Amino acid sequence: MEWRTYKPLLLPRIANLQEIEVYEAHGGYEQLRRVLREMTPAQVIEEVKAANIRGRGGAGFNAGLKWSFMPPKKEGLPRYLLANGDESEPGTFKDRRLLEFNPHLFIEGCLIAAYAMQIDAIYVYIRGEYADWIDKLQRAVDQAYQRGYIGHNILGSGFSTQLYIHRGAGAYICGEETGLMESLEGKRAYPRYKPPFPAQKGVWGAPTTINNIETLSHVPLVLRMGASAYAQIGAPEHPGPILYGISGHVNRPGLYEYPSGMLITDLLYEVAGGIRKGRKLKGVVPGGSSTPILKADEIEGVRMSADALRKVGSMMGTAGMLVLDEETNMVRFAYRIAAFYKHESCGQCTPCREGTGWMKQILARFLEGTATYADIDRLLSVANQIEGRTICALADAAVWPIRAIVQKYREEFERVAHPTLIPV
Repeated sequence: MEWRTYKPLLLPRIANLQEIEVYEAHGGYEQLRRVLREMTPAQVIEEVKAANIRGRGGAGFNAGLKWSFMPPKKEGLPRYLLANGDESEPGTFKDRRLLEFNPHLFIEGCLIAAYAMQIDAIYVYIRGEYADWIDKLQRAVDQAYQRGYIGHNILGSGFSTQLYIHRGAGAYICGEETGLMESLEGKRAYPRYKPPFPAQKGVWGAPTTINNIETLSHVPLVLRMGASAYAQIGAPEHPGPILYGISGHVNRPGLYEYPSGMLITDLLYEVAGGIRKGRKLKGVVPGGSSTPILKADEIEGVRMSADALRKVGSMMGTAGMLVLDEETNMVRFAYRIAAFYKHESCGQCTPCREGTGWMKQILARFLEGTATYADIDRLLSVANQIEGRTICALADAAVWPIRAIVQKYREEFERVAHPTLIPV
């Protein structure tokens, strides 16, 4: 599909689409009606699985396949769907746009998913700082309840489910799916060991599926278009539209909807208007702060899809692109990232709790002018000893960007380091 002629599907240019009357006038909730009337839960799951909606929260897992992991329904045992809108990854600002401009698409996606998995209650977990967006979503939820799309015996189908909005606890770790469950239960958001996985024993010990807000918003599109047509949008291995968040040193930062698989160079130089002040590009973080940076000479011909980015040593993540120009101090940039992950570590695992602190301290020495050449390899050594040794992936997310920055811009660290420090 030619991206220049692409017409947005997730955020179409329709005035007042957040109003339920406008959403209905443009086909809203028709797929929910059709699913309840014509399709079995298993058929819905198979259609979503065939469309290969890759999770838009960072992991990139097939949403329909994830739904299929839910065990058969047992009498007396509730089932839950958690919509993850914590969105605390630096550089990521896509979900709030859906909540503001097209909340009913998301709500309809939740309800179709709930029917497919026979969910008793949907919890939408939104970061507490999104106060305005929480109010906007609550208004849309109230409208959907009034229309009979949520609640008991929805549209006379015999299927019932409830939807609740939960304000987040103000921590990055709450975006990790088991940390989110702990927070929803009113506890400190310490991630859980797996197994058991959420589908077997999730929130309050019941079967649970967690999907990102953008992921669930794709579901009505798949049902409307059909899995085959949806799969024709963008990259074959990572199909569908993507909300690209482009921030940093570009002339037109913002959120843009285009097909997956866009060339990074097209996004930077055509969509976002090029690097500001006519400067040269230094690097791009393609998927939020946790993804490894790509140097300017590494992005030519690289597309924004999970598989393409993996081949060049990075990740799709949330498609929140951080663009850095030639005047960026990479030592300071690394320190900012390390300070964030140190602050957001929940402290449960020693390698993460202590290791993120060590990385921050070592990087601070470079900024203070007290670092030695040995600190460069010491920083890499600490990073290597953190990765893969914790319950959740926050520690890995802290390590990947720092290691990539040090390895790719080592000369900047050497420039501010001393060969040796001689005591006075």
